Amino acid sequence: MNRDILTVIQENMHTFSKGQKRIANYILNSYDKAAFMTASRLGKKVNVSESTVVRFAAELGYDGYPDMQKSLQKMIRNRLTSVQRIEVTNDRIGDQDLLSMVLQADVEKIRLTLEELDRTHFEQAVDAIVSARKIYIMGVRSSAAIATFLAFYLNLIMDNVVEVTANTISEVFESMLRVGEGDVVIGVSFPRYSSRTVQAMHFAQDRGATTVAITDSDASPLVPCSKYTLKARSDMASFVDSLVAPLSLVNALLVAVSRKKDDDLTRTFQMLEQIWEEYGVYEKVQE
Repeated sequence: MNRDILTVIQENMHTFSKGQKRIANYILNSYDKAAFMTASRLGKKVNVSESTVVRFAAELGYDGYPDMQKSLQKMIRNRLTSVQRIEVTNDRIGDQDLLSMVLQADVEKIRLTLEELDRTHFEQAVDAIVSARKIYIMGVRSSAAIATFLAFYLNLIMDNVVEVTANTISEVFESMLRVGEGDVVIGVSFPRYSSRTVQAMHFAQDRGATTVAITDSDASPLVPCSKYTLKARSDMASFVDSLVAPLSLVNALLVAVSRKKDDDLTRTFQMLEQIWEEYGVYEKVQE
């Protein structure tokens, strides 16, 4: 189902039973919380049975409650304010062990990323990066950490990497003024998606560059303007974005590129080691 679930609920409200209307009203008023509730918990919240909740999802045209829940989560991912994120996370964690829950959730996101990643797009993105005339990398706000990490290591491997760090969209366009065919533009964005990154990717696509998106799902606004999409599961840990899986994906991307540039990489690091030694870049730890 591609339509907004809240619109579907409102349009079909007159067809629901009394219990289903209670579910519908709760979702309409508290969709940020409902999206992360089990069918049992949602039923208890509105005083209906779990089976009624399941039937409600089927009534809306979903394959089951998990399918409806997934639709809700996708819809709200880019809508939640920071305050709503805190409220939802506190509600999800409850009295559970916070440390275990957050770390185990990150482990699960890496597992799902491994299962769902398009291997063909991954290999094609690697080949495009290796053969690119110039590589532009952009990510802002929390995604800037991923973009900077990727740019730092790609700069050690190659000499044609540009990290786009402009503060305004006009400065972004100026930084990418000469982008075109033969170039690769990598956009990194996770909910809440950055409009600057999306606009930059559209600009690069219009100029004929190969665009690579590192993002979380097919619902991401980066997907329509990307030739290759590398999806990594992300979620919110309170107001903090969980970027463990995206970072792991970037690690794999860097290793894959380095394998293709193995001979050049060896020479580069031989020179770097001499420089680091000469200028004392790293502390020598006595064992």
